[in-house]
Amino acid sequence: MGYRVAVVGATGNVGREMLNILDERTFPADEVFALASSRSLGKEISYGDKTLKALALEHFDFARADIALFSAGGGVSREWAPKAAEAGCVVIDNSSAFRMEPDVPLVVPEVNAADIAGYSQRNIIANPNCSTAQLVVALKPLHDRATIRRVVVATYQSTSGAGRDAMDELFTQTKGVYVNDQPTPREFTKQIAFNVIPHIDSFMDDGTTREEWKMVAETKKILDPAIKLTATCARVPTFVGHAEAINLEFEQPLDDEEAREILREAPGCMVVDKREDGGYVTPVDCVGDYATFISRIRVDPTVENGLNIWVVSDNLRKGAALNTVQIAEVLIARHLKQAA
Repeated sequence: MGYRVAVVGATGNVGREMLNILDERTFPADEVFALASSRSLGKEISYGDKTLKALALEHFDFARADIALFSAGGGVSREWAPKAAEAGCVVIDNSSAFRMEPDVPLVVPEVNAADIAGYSQRNIIANPNCSTAQLVVALKPLHDRATIRRVVVATYQSTSGAGRDAMDELFTQTKGVYVNDQPTPREFTKQIAFNVIPHIDSFMDDGTTREEWKMVAETKKILDPAIKLTATCARVPTFVGHAEAINLEFEQPLDDEEAREILREAPGCMVVDKREDGGYVTPVDCVGDYATFISRIRVDPTVENGLNIWVVSDNLRKGAALNTVQIAEVLIARHLKQAA
C-alpha cells in the first residue's frame, strides 16, 4: 500500500508541476487529492494518464492525507498548513511562510536531507526560495572541499517565478511591441518585454529586496551560517529557467579543474562546461530537466582562492516542485511508516 498525498494549489504552475513529477518519479501514492480554492471546484487537472477533479481546500479533511504538498502562497500556507499538520498530515510547504522559523526544517535534499528529521516538531517542512535551491545545490560540494568564505551572486530570474499572470504579461507585451502597442506593466513594476528589472519582491529599509534577503538568510540556514553572501536579483524576459552568475571566495585553494571534477560527481549537478561557442547551458536548455546545470567554471584572479561559476535550473522543477517531491521521498524512506 502507498501513501495519500494532497497537492494544495494544484491548479497553479507549481501545483501542476508537482503532479507531473509525482507521476514521473512513480511516487508511491495510492490516492492523490488536487486541492484549490472553491472557485476552481471540479476543474480537471492531469495526473499522469489520469484526470483529477479539483476539491475545495476549505472543505478538505486533512486526516485523509499522509502528506500535503503546499504551493498556494504564503497566506494560504499560514492559514491551512498548521491545520493540516494538526490533523496528522506532514506538510511540505513551498511558500516563505515558515522558512525562517527555527523549529521548521528548511531543506534541499542534496544538501541537508538529515534536517528532515526535525519535521516532527511541527509536522511542517519548508522548501526554500527557487533561486536559493539551485544555488545551494552547486555550493554544497565546493563548500565541503574548500569552505566558502564569501558569495556574490547576481540572478537572472524568469517570469514563471512570479506566476502565470506574469508569464502572460511577458507574452502580451512581447506581441504588443511588434505592433506598436505600448506595454502596460501590471504584474511587474516596469515593462518586462525586452527589458531587465533589478527588483523582485518588496524593498527593505537597507535597500535590498526581500528576494535578495531570502537568498542570504536561507543559504545560511541550509548550508552554513558563517557564509557571507550578497545578492542582486533581477527579473528577465524568459518564461522558465533561472540563471545565476556566482563569484566565490574560499578559505582553501581550489582551482577550476578540481572544482569541475567535484561538481561532476555531486548529486543533482550536471556540468556542461566547454570553452567554445555554445559550450554552456542557458535557461532555454534546462526547461523540463531535473538537474542543476553548471557552466563557465573559471578562476577569479582578482581575489585569493576565487572562482566564478554560472548556474542554471528549471525554477518550476528544482526550484519548487521537484525539491518538494524529493523531500517527500526522503521523508517516506527514512521517517514515515508505510501506510496500512
